Amino acid sequence: MTARESGGENPLKELARYDQSPWLDFIQRSYTENGSLKKLVEEDGLKGVTSNPAIFQKAMGQGTDYDAQIRSVLEHRIVDAGTLYELLAIDDIRAAAKVLYPVYEQTKGVDGYVSLEVSPYLARDTEGTLHEALRLWKAVDARNLMIKIPGTDEGVPAVKAAIAQGLSINVTLLFSIDAYKKVLEAYIAGLEERLARGESVKGIASVASFFVSRIDVKIDKEIDTRVAAGDGEAASLKALRGKVAIANAKMAYEYWKEVTASPRWKKLADAGAHPQRLLWASTGTKDKSFSDVLYVDGLIGPETVNTIPPATFDAFRDHGKVAETLTQDVAGARKVLAEAERLGLDLDGVTTTLVDEGVASFADAFDDLLGSVAAKQAAFLGKKVTSTALKLPADLHKAVDAELEEWRKAGKVRRLWNRDATLWTGQDEASWLKWLDITDDQIAALSKFEEFQAEVKARGFRDALLLGMGGSSLGPEVLAQTFGKHEGFPHLYVLDSTDPQQIRDFEKKIDISKTLFIVSSKSGGTLEPNILKAYFFDEAKKVLGDRAGSHFVAVTDPGSHMEDVAKKDGFWKIFYGEKQIGGRYSVLSDFGLVPAAIAGLPLRLLLESALYGEKSCAASVPPARNAGVVLGSVLGVAARDFGRDKVTIIASPGIYDMGAWLEQLLAESTGKEGRGLIPIDDETIGRPDVYGKDRVFIYLRLAEDPCPKQDAAFAALAEAGEPVVTIELHERRQVLEEFFRWEFATAVAGSIIGINAFNQPDVEASKIETKKITTAYNETGKLPPYEPFAKDGPFAFYADPKNAAVLKGGTSADAILKAHFARAKAGDYVALLAYIDRDTATREWIQTVRLGLRDALKVATAAEFGPRFQHSTGQAYKGGPDTGVFLQITCDDAVNLPVPGEKYTFGIVKEAQARGDMEVLAERGRRVLRVHIHGDLKSGLEKLAQDIARAV
Repeated sequence: MTARESGGENPLKELARYDQSPWLDFIQRSYTENGSLKKLVEEDGLKGVTSNPAIFQKAMGQGTDYDAQIRSVLEHRIVDAGTLYELLAIDDIRAAAKVLYPVYEQTKGVDGYVSLEVSPYLARDTEGTLHEALRLWKAVDARNLMIKIPGTDEGVPAVKAAIAQGLSINVTLLFSIDAYKKVLEAYIAGLEERLARGESVKGIASVASFFVSRIDVKIDKEIDTRVAAGDGEAASLKALRGKVAIANAKMAYEYWKEVTASPRWKKLADAGAHPQRLLWASTGTKDKSFSDVLYVDGLIGPETVNTIPPATFDAFRDHGKVAETLTQDVAGARKVLAEAERLGLDLDGVTTTLVDEGVASFADAFDDLLGSVAAKQAAFLGKKVTSTALKLPADLHKAVDAELEEWRKAGKVRRLWNRDATLWTGQDEASWLKWLDITDDQIAALSKFEEFQAEVKARGFRDALLLGMGGSSLGPEVLAQTFGKHEGFPHLYVLDSTDPQQIRDFEKKIDISKTLFIVSSKSGGTLEPNILKAYFFDEAKKVLGDRAGSHFVAVTDPGSHMEDVAKKDGFWKIFYGEKQIGGRYSVLSDFGLVPAAIAGLPLRLLLESALYGEKSCAASVPPARNAGVVLGSVLGVAARDFGRDKVTIIASPGIYDMGAWLEQLLAESTGKEGRGLIPIDDETIGRPDVYGKDRVFIYLRLAEDPCPKQDAAFAALAEAGEPVVTIELHERRQVLEEFFRWEFATAVAGSIIGINAFNQPDVEASKIETKKITTAYNETGKLPPYEPFAKDGPFAFYADPKNAAVLKGGTSADAILKAHFARAKAGDYVALLAYIDRDTATREWIQTVRLGLRDALKVATAAEFGPRFQHSTGQAYKGGPDTGVFLQITCDDAVNLPVPGEKYTFGIVKEAQARGDMEVLAERGRRVLRVHIHGDLKSGLEKLAQDIARAV
């Protein structure tokens, strides 16, 4: 007959007679709200509650208890999964603390506590643990809160510091006597520090959570293994089963009694300090052959706590036996430990292992918890955020899952957010990661952009012309093409070429007297924006006179040459970039926000979309749920392990220009050291049989305006077993969300591939060669000699000696082109590099030619315009995998324009850029051929297209 059945005292309440406090190792919202927790306090004498990630995971990840609050939070705030969890958890802790507050008052602060754990990820981080403890203490703001800190070597100093600052602390993950001694010392030293400062030690409480049953699980497993193997000490070993953990706990208690009887402690007690009580944790019985209340019955003693899981709590209420067992047979406990040592049962080794396993286990549980919260968050946000669907071959899917697990176990997402350069090459990567939090900075500075936007509108500009290259131009171009013109604001144009005809075309589009010019140059020393500024400033002076500067704004890094130019020429405004953000990661900085403001775009909505992207990639979002890590893992693993390095990007017509921005981001970030991703933008999707096994397909689908042909083509690719990643944008402004996600994914892919994702070592090489040629022209008035190795009609063919030797067998254009393209093998790509005017006609021409090459050769194709691509894919072409076959296309310029202050013209600059690029490609051993079109460009392109078609 149980104690309850006999009408006897409730064993749980009876513990009070022995000065032991029963706490509950469990928390759940519905349990508190329906009065169950209060009932335990009133009927069972419950005196405290502990929580941990595993408990919260079960509570939050299952059922609907939290759904209403989640919806409410997400309606008003943009948060990451970790912040969302914390908001939910804090409400739970506060609610439980309110229920237990009467206990806190009745016991004068001895009991009535609810424990909340610092992030398990910080178990090996002293400073991070202390910061988190202080932050949570302030956030919860309840007198009967205990912050849980792990008793690791790194956690102990944080315990001392937290106690010294007046926090109540639950020290967790204690297994060994030595670790417990350090924790007790930290508590006492923290109190002494307060006393020495003349501060009160009253009202500060602490428990040392000493774990029990896990020790027996480990020790008993070793015993069972040795007994099964026929160990000669089998009988002695079996006699220790289920006894070592309690013996270990009793020794900890003996040490506690010794310390609390010392003069040192008496001084603190006289000042009003509470003793740090031992709390028995992990008291559920794991071995079914033992009593289910073994670790409660056997550890009852004065001034202790037992935090009991619900099932054990119920069992003890039903049939627990109450007696002061903790102080009984201490000699026997010592004998058990001595016998364990004699038999080689390595208790020290076991407790060390248990700490490591406990840290890992709590981190795993926290990952599960945050993953559950992230999943609910995504479900509730719905179309407020983009969605991603993966259709991957089984082997690639398995490898990606393994990579995601590796990132989880190694905490790599948190390392990335902590700016850990060893994720890449351990060089200067940490200095280039300001883009991680630039969205937060821009939101905080929103009024600056809104005020500027209002000024632009008030001045009545009709046109805005951005002069820039690469990262300074491609992001603004996406914004201009995606969002178009807004009423009352100028039409935003982006010029990123030195082609004289293209410059003239843009000049004809605008009315200089009503144009705001944006000179955008991060370094301030890039050739193109400087000479474009010189040209248009000169033209503006002809129209506006001394007022020319008032029609110019600059976006540049502090201290740059462009800043000096802008000040000298009286620019209307100067906006500054962040030196710790590289150009291709700068779209969410002033380099993107200033053009967006000028174009009249809804800045707050765009930044909020970007913030969704940031939060989806946050350190708190586990890899398998982390939008950026999932995408980056697909790209990185596909390239590293499967040779699928041609990232083929197709976007819905309404957001088509995203591909041009992505080209630069991917190519310049990853294409180096003979490795990397080769982005293939806007290559119209074909039948599955035109592709090799070197592709990953990215479909950026605009749900509000999809293309049925694209939908059908991607469905066919997935059906054929090609890897397809479909990213669905529900509205145009979500391109900002994707800006951040792709930046993060690129950083992840770079880590996986094993390169520095933030430098561009090969871009500079072309600039150097270009400068040599323009300098020579300024000095001599002519270009260095440059002779073709063959001519045929309007075509002149150029190559370095090595490439020319391969191609000289042919004298006709057909033969030369045939020999050149024949060098393209499976896994290669062909890139058309056209230094010509980029207009509708030439874009249609290059698209037709590239598709013909793809279908004939079954290789990926890139269609690029120079010099624009030099600041984009040019890095990968020179520094990435040696798999490119390049055809450079140049022409006679029907129009030429002067560069003010220089002898050379824009036509000369373009020629110098083409030559410089050709020289570097050749120097890197690339398969490259130049064809120059003499005479009429239109007829020359038509003939070249025909010759290429015949050649392949």
